[in-house]
Amino acid sequence: MTEAKSELPEVIVVGRPTVFKFYDEELSKKFRMLKPWESSLSLENYICKHAQSVQAMICSPSHIGSQISSSVFRLLPSLRLIVTTSTGLDHIDLVECRLRGISIASASTLFSEDVADFAVGLLIDVVRRISAADRFVKNGLWPLQGLFPLGSKVGSRKVGIVGLGSIGLKVAQRLEAFGCTISYQSRNKKPVSYPFYPDVYELATNCDVLVICCALTDQTHHLINKEILLALGKRGVVINIARVDDGRWEAGKLELLG
Repeated sequence: MTEAKSELPEVIVVGRPTVFKFYDEELSKKFRMLKPWESSLSLENYICKHAQSVQAMICSPSHIGSQISSSVFRLLPSLRLIVTTSTGLDHIDLVECRLRGISIASASTLFSEDVADFAVGLLIDVVRRISAADRFVKNGLWPLQGLFPLGSKVGSRKVGIVGLGSIGLKVAQRLEAFGCTISYQSRNKKPVSYPFYPDVYELATNCDVLVICCALTDQTHHLINKEILLALGKRGVVINIARVDDGRWEAGKLELLG
């Protein structure tokens, strides 16, 4: 028999995680999900009225607007666990969580292989001109301009990884298997055989591809600037899979030659 709704453990949901589009019904069978976005009350007023005794929170960086910090934690004295659906933890005050004994569970490295695969796919797309060739044909240019220009090999590339964390390392391992020469820049030197450059400019000078795998922080904001792009050269390629500061991932590619 299904447990009465009022007897289910209460969980407050902050930020409207995307996971609820797919698993709301299943989660609601086991927990009484408190969803502030369904109320006209502010988050603070909603907690005071409905959620002061909850012990668990599910959150997402999306739609939060500000960091989950002491102002929220003060209203949740029984909170013991935060589950975030993101890789990053920028939206949670970690210091306050430690002080209050609140445990945190995140996606961590769960998506590392998928993001690394995507980075390799973007690089292949650029150098083999797959998307460009597709547009060329679909725009009816084949009979007008003749054969589309050939692409180039992936394996001959000198690839610099900016941020050799979990994802950066997996990107490096995949591209090494293609025959690429790998080097990297990171906050600290890693126990790997790849050449290490403490400076991104020096890395770019010695590479023709940069794969950006670091998180966006105050320190890395505009890290890839005009100086870096000039050092990379006119035929350089930038693959951006950097994590934005709300824990999500952005992906993009830039071929400097056009």
